[in-house]
Amino acid sequence: MSTYDNYATPVAPGTWDVPATGAARFSWEYDNGRGRLLDLYQRGKDKQWDATKRIDWELPVDPTNVMGISEEFSPIYGSRQWEVLSQAERDELGMHLSSWLFSQFLHGEQGALTVAARIVESVPDMDSKFYAATQAMDEARHVELFARFTKEKIGLHYPINTDLGQLLADALGDSRWDLPYLGMQVLIEGLALAAFGVHRDMATNPLVKQILAYVMQDEARHVAFGRLALRDYYKDLTEAERADREEFVVEGCHLMRNRFRAQEVWERMGFDVDECLEFTENSPVQQEFRRLLFSRIVPCVKDIGLWGPKVRRAFADLGAVDTSQTDLEAQQRDAAQAEELALQRNDHAVGGGERVDGEQPERRLAVDQDDVVLGDQRGEHAAEHELPADLVHELDFGTRQVDVAR
Repeated sequence: MSTYDNYATPVAPGTWDVPATGAARFSWEYDNGRGRLLDLYQRGKDKQWDATKRIDWELPVDPTNVMGISEEFSPIYGSRQWEVLSQAERDELGMHLSSWLFSQFLHGEQGALTVAARIVESVPDMDSKFYAATQAMDEARHVELFARFTKEKIGLHYPINTDLGQLLADALGDSRWDLPYLGMQVLIEGLALAAFGVHRDMATNPLVKQILAYVMQDEARHVAFGRLALRDYYKDLTEAERADREEFVVEGCHLMRNRFRAQEVWERMGFDVDECLEFTENSPVQQEFRRLLFSRIVPCVKDIGLWGPKVRRAFADLGAVDTSQTDLEAQQRDAAQAEELALQRNDHAVGGGERVDGEQPERRLAVDQDDVVLGDQRGEHAAEHELPADLVHELDFGTRQVDVAR
């Protein structure tokens, strides 16, 4: 069966063609790479994993409640529209919301795959080309993973959200090499990292938590890549060039804000769309959700030097401007030091020396909110079987945050 047969609303077969401009840049300098980016490249090589072998695909998922959460987390919970729904209709809504959420994750990862390839082509520095190549492999794995999860565990797809598609087109269609970085590495990947973290913490389904945790360890490196590369470049921008990038950030943030409104679901379910959008706009739960999402990118945008009045007003409108005071160096650690420490650790893929490219023993990995242990080895000695360095050090489960400097 084709994916086109599983879309909630019809999608025309064929490709979505985004016209590309700009040069493919070659460099004949092979020696003068930046240490922090080369360390990140090494870590990207060390951290490759196989979604087919690493994920326990036998874990069950309820298609009507994929994450295993309370109905109170539905975006329209408590609204007039919610109250008139029968339980069967609420279950159907739950499936559509889950399909929409994971479909956007899937489409976003394909966008990230394409942008990573574009960065390899267009960026002038060899160290950035090296790292972006590892990211392209990461993104291919994420597309594979979310495509399988959406097909096998939900059985329904949604088309790409128009706002997400617009930001992807804007980033890919610009001839300047840094715009794909800014659009994808800072805005889309930053919000994705935050969204993965929020949904991982909310979810009780072990498979969902496992998938999101492993994807997050990759995404943390991607966000760090964008921050390191753009901070170096943007410090030398002219005022006009900086203002242009800040305008891109403002427009991108408004697109990403709209991307999370689930308008396609309200339309597909035949609900009063304006009523649902107004309710979610004013819902304290949804407002806090948006604040948490944008809190991930606000300090990064400020750190790379795009912090003019327009940008500050945009984040104030989103309720996240207060997070600009976050001290990235203190909270996320200095990236160079983090990478140096990380490369000194034993970073085998799974404990006991198991290799990513070798035979993987049959074992179930369960990702919990407070710890990560091998599911078949829980009990009084669970502490002896904590998940190996590749997740314990990459993800901070105690504070529910990912250290993007790693």
